[in-house]
Amino acid sequence: MIKVGIIGASGYTGGELLRILAQHPKVEVAAITSRTHEGKKLEEVFASFTGWNGPVFNGSDSADAVDGCDLVFLAVPHGVAMALAPALLEKGQKVIDLGADFRFRDYRIYEAWYKKEHCAREMTKLAAYGLPELYRKEIREAQVVGNPGCYPTSVILPLCPLLKAGVVDPDRIIIDAKSGVSGAGRKAEVAYHFPELFGNFKAYGVATHRHTPEIEQELSRLAGKEVAVSFTPHLLPVARGILSTLHLSLTKTMNTAEVESMLAEAYQGEPFIKIVREPQLPELKNVTGTNCCHIAVRVDPRTRQLIVVSVIDNMIKGASGQAIQNMNIMCDLPETMSLVQWPVYP
Repeated sequence: MIKVGIIGASGYTGGELLRILAQHPKVEVAAITSRTHEGKKLEEVFASFTGWNGPVFNGSDSADAVDGCDLVFLAVPHGVAMALAPALLEKGQKVIDLGADFRFRDYRIYEAWYKKEHCAREMTKLAAYGLPELYRKEIREAQVVGNPGCYPTSVILPLCPLLKAGVVDPDRIIIDAKSGVSGAGRKAEVAYHFPELFGNFKAYGVATHRHTPEIEQELSRLAGKEVAVSFTPHLLPVARGILSTLHLSLTKTMNTAEVESMLAEAYQGEPFIKIVREPQLPELKNVTGTNCCHIAVRVDPRTRQLIVVSVIDNMIKGASGQAIQNMNIMCDLPETMSLVQWPVYP
């Protein structure tokens, strides 16, 4: 059995990690930490785990709290993981960071957008970007993986084959994305209270969202040139899910069926990527509770525009499920182990 630890296990991503790992046949959750729930049983923090004999919360967020673990998930705020990871690696433990500290190949970009000095700069060169459909080989060989952000996952996956094939203009990428409120984490803030959200819909982080440089980093690598995107996130009055609509300019004449076939061929054999064929379109409820990304396209022949719609569950393919997909790869297990789930419907 692979022994895993979760530092910061009492948040939404920590809870999802626990929920999925509780069913994993090759994993033992050996240690969990939470500074606010020290000494509590799992079911005292998450009543949904009543009856599962899991570990008790350790109140320390130090490397010593996960001694004996083979792999450690860091579900902690930005800036915390980079302080913890070096000590974990010295112990021979593998690390998956669900935050942003190891997503950037150039630490200077991290420092510019997150307004923090990176204290593990050399380690950023060793970390793999944890998007399995693009970087499976690097993930398999890595000791440190930076789990992608939720918005970037929903954007990079549909764009990858299109940029590689050169059928869309990399200088004209407009991203209109919407997220459920769980993306903000399990914290109490007025903006996320029920009366503030119910019946409401709003943009936020316009031209300033921290996922912008992460998206641009990966798209630039795919396009072979510097790519800048127009990215506008919105907050949906729902608990979970991301729907991203991409507005792209075609560089050649194509119809919807041809673009669908291009994507289907590119992702043939990928267990979690589903191409939704015309006339259907992706919906949040069709991926809720799954590690899947659903993608659909429409070509507007009047404007030579390609509209792409993708959906993911931000808590699973956008966070914890993708982290476990990466764990499976790093530990030489079947990639889909414990992740094959049908959506919660309706």
